[in-house]
Amino acid sequence: MNVRWIGLIVLALAAGGAQGQAYPSKLVRLVVGYPAGGSIDVVGRMLGNAFTRTWGQQFIVENRSGAAGTIAARLVADAAPDGHTLLVGAAAQISSAPSNFRKLSYDPQRDLTAIALVAKQPNILIVHPSVPVRSAKEFIARVKANPGKFTYGSSGIGATQHMSAELFAMMTGAQIVHVPYKGGAPAMIDLLSGQIDFMFSVVPTAVPYIKAGRVRGIALTSLNRIEALPDVPTLHESGLAGFDFSGWIGLLGPANVPPELVAQLNAEVNKAVKGALRKPLVDLGLGLAPGTPEQFAAFIREDTAKIARIVKAAKIPPQ
Repeated sequence: MNVRWIGLIVLALAAGGAQGQAYPSKLVRLVVGYPAGGSIDVVGRMLGNAFTRTWGQQFIVENRSGAAGTIAARLVADAAPDGHTLLVGAAAQISSAPSNFRKLSYDPQRDLTAIALVAKQPNILIVHPSVPVRSAKEFIARVKANPGKFTYGSSGIGATQHMSAELFAMMTGAQIVHVPYKGGAPAMIDLLSGQIDFMFSVVPTAVPYIKAGRVRGIALTSLNRIEALPDVPTLHESGLAGFDFSGWIGLLGPANVPPELVAQLNAEVNKAVKGALRKPLVDLGLGLAPGTPEQFAAFIREDTAKIARIVKAAKIPPQ
């Protein structure tokens, strides 16, 4: 037997051994498209710790922020579909991006695999204490009586905070003025100082300021109340029937991740969400949303269509 054939046999045996290795066979990257400390990053680290305990292999968070999270999504879309590079993703990268970017370098539904929806993240309508309202009905009446005079901030055009406000304007007929910021933190700073009147904030950011009395929590954008703020009603129950707009956090992989690996990862996410991670996720103000990969994929399709309708009706120009 010549050297060439021996080499081919060795390569074949090595390939077979690699295919038969149990997952994960090396360190796993959980890519997050946002800076450290935000709710998506925090959830990513929770998942990473839970997976590390389960599998005995390191799952580390890698922050690749920029371009509304699309840089991270592109990185994962380009990765090998072996489950060792995963995306802890959010609505802005997946559901909103197709409507809000002229040229998107990936197709979220074609180039990524939906693995598990971890949680929904409702926004909360908060106002500066100088705004003399204590309910959604009072707020709606006041902004409608003062067209173009109420300003609100968001973390940027196309963000879930912006979409929540646009849906609010569509359903109420209110004329409100959008002030986009480069992130939720600077928007909150201006709200606290009274430079803007209100905003639809992510719940984890808003809760400390609500409890300290520095802003007033008026209503949630989800259909149901959340455990973290049981006394805060929803817009749906406050007169805007059917109002439902939440961000979300989920686990995705590149296209063509083997179905058996998708099922395995999905099962581990659901186990963690229903078990050790339940309380910390609820304490963050998140609505738990365990389910199948197929349900997550269907949810993404519905959410993408909903955002497209809002963007079109509000005539928001793509970036």
